[in-house]
Amino acid sequence: MVPGYLLVQYFRRKNYLETGRGICFPLVKACVFGNEPKASDEVPLAPRTEVAETTQMWQALKLLFCAVGLQVSYLTWGVLQERVMTRSYGATATSPGERFTDSQFLVLMNRVLALLVAGLTCVLCKQPRHGAPMYQYSFASLSNVFSSWCQYEALKFVSFPTQVLAKASKVIPVMLMGKLVSRRSYEHWEYLTAGLISVGVSMFLLSSGPEPRSSPATTLSGLLLLGGYIAFDSFTSNWQDALFAHKMSSVQMMFGVNFFSCVFTVVSLLEQGALLEGTRFMGRHSEFAAHALLLSICSAFGQLFIFYTIGQFGAAIFTIIMTLRQAIAILLSCLLYGHTVTVVGGLGVAVVFAALLLRVYARGRLKQRGKKVMPVESPVQKV
Repeated sequence: MVPGYLLVQYFRRKNYLETGRGICFPLVKACVFGNEPKASDEVPLAPRTEVAETTQMWQALKLLFCAVGLQVSYLTWGVLQERVMTRSYGATATSPGERFTDSQFLVLMNRVLALLVAGLTCVLCKQPRHGAPMYQYSFASLSNVFSSWCQYEALKFVSFPTQVLAKASKVIPVMLMGKLVSRRSYEHWEYLTAGLISVGVSMFLLSSGPEPRSSPATTLSGLLLLGGYIAFDSFTSNWQDALFAHKMSSVQMMFGVNFFSCVFTVVSLLEQGALLEGTRFMGRHSEFAAHALLLSICSAFGQLFIFYTIGQFGAAIFTIIMTLRQAIAILLSCLLYGHTVTVVGGLGVAVVFAALLLRVYARGRLKQRGKKVMPVESPVQKV
């Protein structure tokens, strides 16, 4: 990061955009200065399909397709994530087997496949002309790598239901980061629902006893890792919001962020010598290789389902689907891996998801009221 920062500052001080020439000029221009399209060069994104243009049956089938795709992708991803990070591979009657411990290697696999899927989509589907300086993706990439690493590592110390609840409560730090990074203001109902989410998460955490394999110290480590995940993920989402000012598509964003994420994780793994060890672990345990590959496939195609669902039905429908997915994920984890939830903890979970659905309802009413007053452009949605 430091050499890259120094290079960017050097090229800007030298006014390289005006004085630079040679074979490296297009590369430096794209990475440091960007290539903002002129108004005549812009390729408009395809407008969202209106319900009136197609039959209700076709719209219902598309909604079912999106809902099933999102649920299958991310429920499978959640189950496999817990399996990979909390269970042993190669266990026999005489040997306990061994656990996979390097979260960075999993992050790399996820990002490589997502990069390939995004690149293929950019080639096959028409995209707007790219104008953002490439180096700006590196900030979101670095925070994205850290958030993913914290997410995987946290499963070594806390249960999967706790992690899901922490993800559901990230609206609170997202609002804080929005004030700090984007200077946003929020409505009273947004603060109310954020407070309800905090109460629900507190009820769940305080009522649930520690896991059999956990101690208070390791539980604290897990909560600190979850805090790191939420903080880094909140920064990522707000930084990506700022990048969308360059009028890029979501798939272009996906490609740029995953490209730098691959670079960062490869360099880190090579420096630690962990890339070869992760490959050897895959060679020793074919079951792990299958799980890691399926995990990456679910993550990559889940992102495409996100973009398609938001484009067709809007962010409100997408949020409802994903909120239901989180509730089902907690239920699945408790059934498959034996996590216990007390009555008070169950009430806390209900409070959290009720607050999330209340946010969706309030935001939808606010948009309807705004449409009656004056037409406004729908903002570019970011996930």
